[in-house]
Amino acid sequence: MEDYKKLRNIAIIAHVDHGKTTLVDQMLKQSGIFRSNEAIAERVMDSNDLERERGITILSKNTAVMYNDIKINIVDTPGHADFGGEVERILMMVDGVLLLVDAFEGCMPQTRFVLKKALKLGKKPIVVVNKVDRPGSRPEEVVDEVLDLFIELGADESQIEFPVVYASGKSGYAYVSDDDSKDNLKPLFETIINEVPCPKGDPNGPLQILISNIDYDDYVGRIGVGRVERGLVKTNQNVALCTRDGDVKNVKIGKIYKFEGLKRAEAEEAGLGEIISISGITGLNIGETLCDTDHIEALPFVKIDEPTVSMNFMVNNSPFAGREGKFVTSRNVRDRLFKEVETNVSMRVEETDSADTFKVSGRGELHLSILIETMRREGYEFQVSRPQVIMKEIDGVKCEPIEILAIEVPEEYVGAVIEKVGARKAEMINMTPKEGSMTMLEFRVPSRGIIGYRSEFLTDTNGKGILNQIFDSYEPYKGEIVQRRHGSLVAHETGTSTGYGLFAAQDRGRLFIGPGVDVYEGMVVGSTPKAEDITVNVCKKKHVTNMRASGSDEALKLTPPSILSLEQAIEFIDEDELLEVTPKNIRIRKRILDKTMRLRSKVQK
Repeated sequence: MEDYKKLRNIAIIAHVDHGKTTLVDQMLKQSGIFRSNEAIAERVMDSNDLERERGITILSKNTAVMYNDIKINIVDTPGHADFGGEVERILMMVDGVLLLVDAFEGCMPQTRFVLKKALKLGKKPIVVVNKVDRPGSRPEEVVDEVLDLFIELGADESQIEFPVVYASGKSGYAYVSDDDSKDNLKPLFETIINEVPCPKGDPNGPLQILISNIDYDDYVGRIGVGRVERGLVKTNQNVALCTRDGDVKNVKIGKIYKFEGLKRAEAEEAGLGEIISISGITGLNIGETLCDTDHIEALPFVKIDEPTVSMNFMVNNSPFAGREGKFVTSRNVRDRLFKEVETNVSMRVEETDSADTFKVSGRGELHLSILIETMRREGYEFQVSRPQVIMKEIDGVKCEPIEILAIEVPEEYVGAVIEKVGARKAEMINMTPKEGSMTMLEFRVPSRGIIGYRSEFLTDTNGKGILNQIFDSYEPYKGEIVQRRHGSLVAHETGTSTGYGLFAAQDRGRLFIGPGVDVYEGMVVGSTPKAEDITVNVCKKKHVTNMRASGSDEALKLTPPSILSLEQAIEFIDEDELLEVTPKNIRIRKRILDKTMRLRSKVQK
């Protein structure tokens, strides 16, 4: 049995892009996990394709390093607020947290969110001021900001006396004082071992394991990841499973795996405080407890914040349905969505009155768009509606989710930003000039007001602004918000777009397609600055004639089309539009494809 006093369990928490995964890379390298000649990918913990492409962590992952015969279990967590559900449950597995803060940017909205959760659960914090070698870094000021945040969040005395380590994850060094040598991460490892407590509990008591994560393997099936809270667990042991519904089942543990670097190593047993993976139990879910059959005690699980945004996922019924997807039926879509909910604790799926429509609720647009992108890559074909915020009735009053919006922009764009977010019912709560010509603006704004704003924001600031948001609370409904001030260019007929037809249409607005693209009647092919939709014939061909005139047959100059990404398309769609998602294409369409029927429906409304 492994001595639990030689164990340290930590989670790395931070705002998005503050360097968590890069720091874990260096910790793995310097602890001797890899061979000297081994080829190592950058951001090795971001193992999934989407994470690598976007440069963000989406799923929490476990790893472990050895340092001076002490095992440090590390959990790398997402930094984006939409994946907060991943952070909240992972905190149940650890005794301490490394709070990573950028030495230039300082405390950001997500820093506040994850720290609040960690302090509430009584975790021991270590503050790591990362990127100290970045130009313009201000480590001492950032430490003061962190201290203010701790006080604001009601940290107790032991938590406020936090140790500080200065580091450069990219260069692979850390130091506690300026006199330390800056050539490795030894000061960080030493601080973790000295400051993070070893697991607490009874190593000889009856077994208790809390399942905080679910993994899947094609060979062994469902794998539960959790921590031994009490006692000792062995392979092939008969245990009781306390389900989320309050039921108790007798089950048998198959294999036990411990984390060693990036790999799982099979083990015969695991003791108090170990973070382990367990196979062989079907139907195991997050938040459930495995315990001794003679001492059935379910452990309380952290309350996961409720979803704030929902979208309808529908079977594709466009004229091009079934052309590109592998899984197209309502049963395929339903099974995939319910499978997602098993591992994605902050997501909800509900069946609606229609057999072809499912209401999916998540923590934000990015949370839902990652699911959409994952499904289309797996070969699913479906349609989604515009995101809607989830309203609640509190004490008989209709309430809506409010977010904290943090915006960093150059001074010359401050006026444009304040004007735009002001029209979306935002209230400014802070305005701070930063180094250089940058200004930090903080607003409280209804979640409805932010939907569709990001692309507008990038245009207004010429791509120089940084926008972050995080859920704050529910407040009484703020009234109507005008969200879209432009219309759509809608295809007049089914066919293939031509250069001649697009040349005539491009004067009406911005096009989303080029020549040679298959379109159908009612498909959105562009946007117009006017408030109403315009029907355009992008399939129009030039009449063939044997008459020639100088000047009339010059080459047509087409403006390059704006190809929308998935997030941009989700932001663009209006109430009367849908987004058709297939493995090969993303198309925006009107709910009612026929022009006459659309006009009739508008008149009736």
